Amino acid sequence: MGSPLPDANKPDMPSEQITLTYHDGTSRIVYDSGVERPYPDGKLIVSRTDLDGILTHVNDAFVEISGYGVDELISQPQSILRHPDMPKAAYKDLWATAESGQKWHGYVKNLCKDGSHYWVYATVVPNVRHGKTVGYTSVRRKPSRSKIEAAIAQYADMKQNEEG
Repeated sequence: MGSPLPDANKPDMPSEQITLTYHDGTSRIVYDSGVERPYPDGKLIVSRTDLDGILTHVNDAFVEISGYGVDELISQPQSILRHPDMPKAAYKDLWATAESGQKWHGYVKNLCKDGSHYWVYATVVPNVRHGKTVGYTSVRRKPSRSKIEAAIAQYADMKQNEEG
């Protein structure tokens, strides 16, 4: 796995401090300002990870919207962007689908370095070389506002029913 996730720097804007705990038991303090960044028109956000979800490539659009530098992203888990509003079941489904060799699509709320967030419509596909999965590629597009609103309601319901 990559190095432990750094605690997010406390942003300049007012924000809520939240401790996120990941599937492997590690935790991290993040700050959520509640401020939404608009998805950049005409851009695709692209990243690649290894089999463990560790970032191996990020494009310029990813760096720009996330607020992290390339050096802060590469070798970190993709979960560095995990927003506390996202239900664990969404990521469980994403990983189960991708690990089974299938393409996954869904709406994801990502957390920026400064505590703001942005929504994406993500497609995750396995990278297959010589018949073996060697990692994953995620391509994110601008989501529709009505689908975001539906995801907000669905994810809030899912979070309310989560254990721990």
